[in-house]
Amino acid sequence: MLQINILHVGNIKDLYLADAVSEYEKRLSASCKIRNVEIKEEKLPENPSEGEISQALRREGDRLLASLPAKSYKIALCVEGTELSSEAFSKKLSAAAVSGYSEITFIIGSSFGMDERVKRAADLRLSVSRMTFPHRLMRVILLEQIYRAMNLLSGGKYHK
Repeated sequence: MLQINILHVGNIKDLYLADAVSEYEKRLSASCKIRNVEIKEEKLPENPSEGEISQALRREGDRLLASLPAKSYKIALCVEGTELSSEAFSKKLSAAAVSGYSEITFIIGSSFGMDERVKRAADLRLSVSRMTFPHRLMRVILLEQIYRAMNLLSGGKYHK
């Protein structure tokens, strides 16, 4: 069974988002294993300088890089990444599994983004949209798309 890891900076504070994460994880349990790895988010002042943001991203990046499984297909979620349709996304996940990867790791940065070293460590930079979303909501969006992809791959009806 495919192992899906989601490395995310920060936790979900809103109950409705936590409930949505739980629901999609429950739905996905039939087709893959989900493992969430929370990376501590750096505390920044109200109006941080570029230098403070850069230092925070570097420290978060250190923790993300230390948590990346070595033999995993790594996908960094970032604005400048490649946009894929749901069908193309499902094919990308399938291709990774067929290529011998038993784990796929998604990486979600903080509200300030992600250290460039983490992006370079990824096999794919993925953008879910050119719109901006709260990074805590991104876990729900990602899980929904993984669920949709697994449904597509199994010939299910959810996608229709």
